[in-house]
Amino acid sequence: MSDEAITDRKGGPLTRISDTLWRKPKLLIFLLILPPTLWLGIIYLGSLFALLAQSFFSIDEFTGIIQYELTLKTYGELFRPSNFDIIIRTIVMAMSVTIGAAIIGFPVAYYAARYARGKWKAIFYLGVMMPLWSSYLVKVYSWKLILAKEGILNWLFETLHLGWLLNAYLSIPIIGGNSLSVSSTGTFLVFLYVWIPFMILPIQASLERVPHSMLEASGDLGARPVQTFRFVLFPLALPGVIAGSIFTFSLTLGDYIIPQIVGSSRRFIGQAVYAYQGTAGNIPLAAAFAVVPILLMAVYLWIAKRQGAFDAL
Repeated sequence: MSDEAITDRKGGPLTRISDTLWRKPKLLIFLLILPPTLWLGIIYLGSLFALLAQSFFSIDEFTGIIQYELTLKTYGELFRPSNFDIIIRTIVMAMSVTIGAAIIGFPVAYYAARYARGKWKAIFYLGVMMPLWSSYLVKVYSWKLILAKEGILNWLFETLHLGWLLNAYLSIPIIGGNSLSVSSTGTFLVFLYVWIPFMILPIQASLERVPHSMLEASGDLGARPVQTFRFVLFPLALPGVIAGSIFTFSLTLGDYIIPQIVGSSRRFIGQAVYAYQGTAGNIPLAAAFAVVPILLMAVYLWIAKRQGAFDAL
């Protein structure tokens, strides 16, 4: 045995450090969480504060140079009709996708929680998770082909002699267009397909915590299935729905690729941020637009926490 090892065994620095950490477990925990905390504080939160600071600057309309003077002028530009329409359009789309995902995802999650057993539950998880394993861009471009005027969906309507119905729907302002691939409806469908797994899994986890005996007791007391769902099942599963909505709502708010590929020329917040910080070079306005989803999600998370949604994550 080396002299260094003997010295350490008799009370060397390593032994003293080990003894200190053993006597003070809080110090050990502090040292363990210090590196990730510094990373989170400097890299993540630091970048957010830098973004927030940029939003309080403005840009000279004649020279295009950023004026590094604190002002609310940039935030005032968000309330211009063209910019305010972008914010409202994005919020409405995020809410629509969230509601649609909840309506479609709840029955799927209920079946998986109540009836799927053994290999069928494994098939369920595989079916829900498999779309997440493929390339994001491949999925979006595939949907663009499906929804195009020459795509399979339009062909299906024509085969069923329902082309007139699709054309009537596409003639509706705001939600229609020349084809589904260049309409708000197409954007909604792609958003719904891409984000729905993030709604199904939290709901399924929440439903599995609901005791089956409570549903049986509700029926024994004379409640109809609709009443059982409204007053027993849904309130108990609501934290899972809210937990899933955190993902669908936030991901839709910040996405700019799907509206860029599928949909009309109307911008969303993500596209505005991309355009203003890129080709337009208006970093302060891009930062102000980026702050909007942060504020919306801060309020939304506060409400979700009060509803116990984090317990279903």
